[in-house]
Amino acid sequence: MTQVAVSPKVSFSQSNPTLTLVNPDFISPLKERMEAFSGHLMVMKGCGKGTINNYRKLVSLMLRDLGTLDPSHAQVQQRVAKVYGQGYSYYHLTNVIRAAEAYMTFLGNPIKFGRPKKPKVIVKDALTEAEVSVIIAACRGIREKAMIALLAYTGLRNQELCDLRVRDIDMGHNLVHVLNGKGSKGRTVCMSGDCTQVLLQYLSIFPRTADDYLFTTIRQRAKYSTWALRRLVKRIVARTGCKKRVHPHLFRHSLASNMLARGANLLTIKEQLGHAFIETTMIYIRSRPQRVQSEYQMFTPSYI
Repeated sequence: MTQVAVSPKVSFSQSNPTLTLVNPDFISPLKERMEAFSGHLMVMKGCGKGTINNYRKLVSLMLRDLGTLDPSHAQVQQRVAKVYGQGYSYYHLTNVIRAAEAYMTFLGNPIKFGRPKKPKVIVKDALTEAEVSVIIAACRGIREKAMIALLAYTGLRNQELCDLRVRDIDMGHNLVHVLNGKGSKGRTVCMSGDCTQVLLQYLSIFPRTADDYLFTTIRQRAKYSTWALRRLVKRIVARTGCKKRVHPHLFRHSLASNMLARGANLLTIKEQLGHAFIETTMIYIRSRPQRVQSEYQMFTPSYI
């Protein structure tokens, strides 16, 4: 790789007093390098679009911070240490590390970092069945109701819902085919008959062909975005007065928690959510100790 050294000018803005790098000469080489890096990730590593975009963003920030396209091991270590010191989450930190390792491998100067210990998380503030019902009731129009019902009854991820096409919905069997889920993995998930009825009403008012996206913007009929979905959920929840921080992914957690409370086994929940490992699904057991206590009382031996 050709060494590109930069001496960025530093400026401060009254509206934004944070440090700003102003160096137009650095932008074009950076874009070219990121294009080449993206191609490397796709062809040599087989990474999906989401991973490529994430790594590209993280590496771009790293290179801007370091002021070079060809950092040394010491510089990359310094950058990772800085992220450690800023108190980011485990997932962000590991993504920074993986992105830095991938970029250095791309440069032909590989580096390997240790991994932080993964915390044992619990799911907090999952929505109860009553709270989900109130949110669905607060929807205005069948379009909003269809989106929220599908999130609530299937546990789809944000992007998975936005990627759905009409042909992916099997109304006759109450199934949803997710063709390109997380990690480019496909799966089939269940939905309730009530959810199917809502979708049928939605499609009767907003007709579209089998190849069309299930949800689109109203004016331009463009593919619905995850950003728009988050904004929609926030707007609907605001009507209910719910004090919890509700976002689309919380419906996924809530489905798992409520299914567990009703007696569903972990394998059923694992398949519905599309987890690769049962250990991931175990967080819902840790988050609902009353389920463990209930089964303990049911199956504990009688010694006395």
